[in-house]
Amino acid sequence: MSEQENVVELLRDIKGLLSHTKKVMNVDDLVIYTGLSKSKIYKLTQLKLIPAGRNPNIRQKFFDKETIDAWLMGEPNLSDEYLEQQFNKQLLKNKK
Repeated sequence: MSEQENVVELLRDIKGLLSHTKKVMNVDDLVIYTGLSKSKIYKLTQLKLIPAGRNPNIRQKFFDKETIDAWLMGEPNLSDEYLEQQFNKQLLKNKK
């Protein structure tokens, strides 16, 4: 790797570390912070299985870092199997 590539990689690492200091994160920040995929975060948000901000005037989802940390430490079930079950339960509930 050239010196310029090393500098660019180092700057990306620093940018990633700085994003962890945010108090409020959007979906993209949460992807970097948790390592979860965007689609999984949207599924968790839709099923209300992840703590998200509840501002009806803002379409974009926001997440409080401290709340997310507590949620992650609570060992949430993030398996696709569990999410599929929860999604099916919600569909059945909405049909009634």
